[in-house]
Amino acid sequence: MADRAQLSVGQAREVATGLFEVVGVPARPAAETARALVLADSWGTHSHGLMRLPHYLLRLQAGGVNAAATLETVGDRGPVLSLDGQDGLGHWQLWDAAGLAAERARRYGLAAVSVGNSSHCGALGVYTLPPLSAGLACLVFSNGPAVMPPWGGARPLLSTSPIAAGIPCRPRPAIVDLATSAVARGRIAERANRNETIPEGWALDAHGAPTTDPAAAMAGMLAPLGGAKGYSLAFMIEALTGGMVGPALSQDVADMFDPDAADRPQRISHLVVALDPSAFGVAGGGGDRLDDLARRVEAAGGRVPGSRRRQPEEIDDAEPLNLAPATVAAVAAWAERLGVAGVLPAAGS
Repeated sequence: MADRAQLSVGQAREVATGLFEVVGVPARPAAETARALVLADSWGTHSHGLMRLPHYLLRLQAGGVNAAATLETVGDRGPVLSLDGQDGLGHWQLWDAAGLAAERARRYGLAAVSVGNSSHCGALGVYTLPPLSAGLACLVFSNGPAVMPPWGGARPLLSTSPIAAGIPCRPRPAIVDLATSAVARGRIAERANRNETIPEGWALDAHGAPTTDPAAAMAGMLAPLGGAKGYSLAFMIEALTGGMVGPALSQDVADMFDPDAADRPQRISHLVVALDPSAFGVAGGGGDRLDDLARRVEAAGGRVPGSRRRQPEEIDDAEPLNLAPATVAAVAAWAERLGVAGVLPAAGS
């Protein structure tokens, strides 16, 4: 299977879209979800790319994800919009929410759009793109299953509590995307797939002891980023998502890596805040100062966060994705299971 690991970007997107459609996802949500997964792989964030596709397909078949979900407006106050995701795939739902936040921020100067009753959405940095393409700054938050204990505690209470931010500086925008745990859980799953150990400090086993075994870490807990400070950030994000948007706190969110929970909706919540720089400057020229900030970072020998992440239009559909053979094997197994012929290129192609 190693010689089949080099799917191109276009092939990978076609494969994922086709498999989503086979299990009942309509064409547009299927394509948008596939695009988000493949973009994560293109950025090198393989822990949130096609590696997760089998988990989504299993949950769609089992009923834990609603293939036919739409985004239902449950509250609209102009710059504040609340949406119910009806247990649908989080990728297309958060992408649409980010687009709506961008539209309203252009109108009001600032906008916040929430999505409740949703599912896992992959790499949060992807959802900074709609606001960034409109010249806006943004913040993106999400929650998930409880995998991290509170500081001083010994039971999982918080998710990895990820946060992303997009800053429209030039010549390339900044994209900040990080978990407030020491590492994203998908990176541990990626190590487990490759039968590799994990570094010390990433995780704890089910008894709260440090571990370098990825399987024990997946069954245990993640350490917070930066100790008590990381825990405090995770608590803040949990409050803004599970607490404020809901309907589920992280302890009540089904784990997508647990096949026994595949029939349980996750009820994850997302929040996007978009801001128009021109609405905030006390002396005008907010965009110019953002550009100046980026120049000063580079002049000091640094790098603007996420500036090496290519925009979708900069990625050629023909270029290969550096996928792990285990990922391609798992996707191929699902294609065979679903009776889909020809969705993967022939070996050696």
